[in-house]
Amino acid sequence: MPAAVGVGSSAEFDVVIAGGGLVGGSLAVALARSRLKVALIEAVPHDSEAQPSFDDRTLALSQGSCTILKQLGLWPLLQDSVFANDKIHVSEQGRFGTAVIDAAEQGIEHLGHVIKGRALGNALWQRIAELPELSVLCPAKVSAAELAANGSRRKVQVSSVEGDRELHTRLLVVADGARSPLRKSLGVGSRVSDYQQVAIVANVQIEKRRAGHMAYERFLPQGPLAVLPGPDGCYTVVLARDAAVAGEYLQMPDSEFLRVLQSGLGFRLGRLKNLGERVSYPLSLVQTEKLAARRAVMIGNAAHGLHPVAGQGFNLGLRDVASLAELLADGVAGGVQPFDPGADDLLQAYTDWRQDDHRNVVAFTDGLIRLFGRSGALLSRGRGLGLTLFDVLPAGKRELARQTMGLGGRMTRLARGLDL
Repeated sequence: MPAAVGVGSSAEFDVVIAGGGLVGGSLAVALARSRLKVALIEAVPHDSEAQPSFDDRTLALSQGSCTILKQLGLWPLLQDSVFANDKIHVSEQGRFGTAVIDAAEQGIEHLGHVIKGRALGNALWQRIAELPELSVLCPAKVSAAELAANGSRRKVQVSSVEGDRELHTRLLVVADGARSPLRKSLGVGSRVSDYQQVAIVANVQIEKRRAGHMAYERFLPQGPLAVLPGPDGCYTVVLARDAAVAGEYLQMPDSEFLRVLQSGLGFRLGRLKNLGERVSYPLSLVQTEKLAARRAVMIGNAAHGLHPVAGQGFNLGLRDVASLAELLADGVAGGVQPFDPGADDLLQAYTDWRQDDHRNVVAFTDGLIRLFGRSGALLSRGRGLGLTLFDVLPAGKRELARQTMGLGGRMTRLARGLDL
């Protein structure tokens, strides 16, 4: 395990990261060798079954995210756990019109990869353990974060089984999830839109194994169905259902649930079998009112909690990491001494960089749910026509592919395969 902060009851840091999940942990790795003094605080050990960030949900990593993870030195630890995704097939049940985004059409090898959250979390914390520059407190939790009287620091109160301590930091990074209590304590509100749906996640296998590197996004009348490829003919399915009836789908026999999936997907992959354990989680859209407060910044789900329909949540959070890390690295290298990582102009620069990406991804994912959630013959025909037109218009497909691969807009150095 990484070493804990061992400097008595008080310690001075340039950056304190509250939350060591996939996004917060990635930022810690990115900043470890930046000459900034960084502390990472996480409440739940990475190898605990109670760690909510590292479960068996499958993550779709965009091409841009894969490049960032490579630059962070994580790819050698991940290469045996990832599975390439080369195509995305989008359709609506019972309606004409499909669209396929193909890596080969875009002139690239893969659109991205898929990986289990647990595998990524274990690799991330293995990497953290290799970085003695980091100070790590785990298990520990930030209980308060007051602004110092002169505004030059945040006084961060940390609680752990070893007792309470106070850390001082010039920048507090809030990365403790969509329902972040720390964000709320900083006076930063959020808007929550409850989709009143539950995502049911499980693994299935295909009876006649096909060479499958294609993901499927299938819009059903009751909610979307995502199917993500994996090794040995194993796929992960994410089925959205109304919260009022989700319990029925969780409790129904495996054979009946497989029939539901088969009916929704059809036989384009073959016959489904060998259903794994079903898990579920509620679906909502969470948007923070602002990305920064005095000497504090929100990243990952603490800034945006998305519907998983397009698999963009972690990718968006990783772009938060790459952008903030680049601004901090540039500040350290800029020669202005002493560099202040929590200065108002730096936090404004981060907000200016990230807010358009946040707004666009939220509009895209939320728009898909609302568009395909509406009934009516005219709307259905319009959606089918739209998918058909999209499929035959290279320019539109190319632009959407760039966005979903994390290659649109202002790209970070890490996403371009460059060092910070």
